Amino acid sequence: MMASRDPLEGLIWRAPDGSPVSCLEKLKVLNENIAEIRALCQEALEDVVLMGCDEAQLRRVLHAVVDQLDEPFSD
Repeated sequence: MMASRDPLEGLIWRAPDGSPVSCLEKLKVLNENIAEIRALCQEALEDVVLMGCDEAQLRRVLHAVVDQLDEPFSD
C-alpha cells in the first residue's frame, strides 16, 4: 500500500489579505496547534473504530464542529 501525501506538507499560512505569514514564532504555534488537533482527532477515530461505531459519522461530526466554530474577536 502506497503512503498518501500529507495534505499539510508545504502548507503556507496566510494573513487575511493573502500575504504569507513569515514570523517563525507564529508559524511554530500554528503548526503545533494543527499537530495537536490532528493527534486528538486520530485518537477519537481510533476509539470510534475500536468501539464498533461508524467512522464516517465521526468524520461528519468533526466537520460540523469545525464549521460551527465562532469567529474570535469579531465586532
